[in-house]
Amino acid sequence: MRFEGTLKTWNDERGFGFIESSQGGQEIFVHVKAFKARTGRPQINQVFSFEIELGPQGKKRAKNVAPVQPVRRRPNARGESPAQWGTASLFAIPVFLILFVAVSLLWRPPLWFFAAVYVVGSALTFLAYAVDKSAARRQAWRTSESTLHLLALAGGWPGALLAQQLLRHKSTKAEFRSVFWATVVLNALGFVALCSPLRSSLWARA
Repeated sequence: MRFEGTLKTWNDERGFGFIESSQGGQEIFVHVKAFKARTGRPQINQVFSFEIELGPQGKKRAKNVAPVQPVRRRPNARGESPAQWGTASLFAIPVFLILFVAVSLLWRPPLWFFAAVYVVGSALTFLAYAVDKSAARRQAWRTSESTLHLLALAGGWPGALLAQQLLRHKSTKAEFRSVFWATVVLNALGFVALCSPLRSSLWARA
């Protein structure tokens, strides 16, 4: 027997959520493996039809889950649409490029060295996000958030930002995003400090 219900909560990283049945009662656990077909990332308030079975501990859980009102969107190669670009995400890289050019003209730092740091760091960070996204889907060993933040702080934050938007990974978790933006600000300040005359005066005092 099939039922209908609305997805009330969904944890994309851990791959599970809870459906509120249209018949009422306790919310029903649903795992990502219970979906009959890959229809992209489940959306909060999306309506699904499903069957019910008992889990190992005797609790109800959904199986053979299928969308009743599928979300219409243009899928990418992974079956997911990119995350929407917020104001900060949209302008962070262009603003930093302007800062990079201004600092280069003002103080003449080793331009190619810093450019290489950001390009290589961004590539490695994007790869780290992709690997972590794949591990989350397979429920395998995950890359720690502290590692992702250290990569961003070391100059890989442009790659992290692109990965968050294009891979839909770590793009909604508020706590993670707050720390991420802190690493962006600290990295930009560190870049300016390393390029400015302040660097020479500090080393001279040391």
